[in-house]
Amino acid sequence: MASNFSFDIVSQVDLQEVDNAVNQALKEISQRYDFKGSNSTIQFNRTEKTITLLASDAYKLRALKDILSGRLVSRKISPRTLVYKAEEAAFGETVRQLANITMGIEKDKAKELVQIIKKLNLKIQVQIEGEKLRVSSPKKDDLQAVMEHLRNGDFSVPLQFNNYR
Repeated sequence: MASNFSFDIVSQVDLQEVDNAVNQALKEISQRYDFKGSNSTIQFNRTEKTITLLASDAYKLRALKDILSGRLVSRKISPRTLVYKAEEAAFGETVRQLANITMGIEKDKAKELVQIIKKLNLKIQVQIEGEKLRVSSPKKDDLQAVMEHLRNGDFSVPLQFNNYR
């Protein structure tokens, strides 16, 4: 029997599911009456991990974002993975907005998570390993308490738990 149990806290996004969500959103846009004749589109760049929204006005851009976030949720991807940049005027009278897909936990966010976990006053060890956190403890119950606390918290990045041993 192992003396210490552990799990990893990560923030990952399945890019194939993002691609599927974008394709579903494009299909919905082509069928919606309020987008007929408009120059509205969504482009996904897998290598740069960006999504570009292009619409004929700000109203349609908001509608595009709503459609995309709905499709992401239906694919079990948190809309918090998208970090939107400012809207900008594109060619003609169109409006463009770029969204970056965040993957991994940044150092500052990892330190904040470590502090939150330490405040639980459980017998656990937390280590920052690149873009993930490793949480270990001799008791499985302590690990499950940490998972439950983090699931109920509201963080700017979506968290997943894997490698539970």
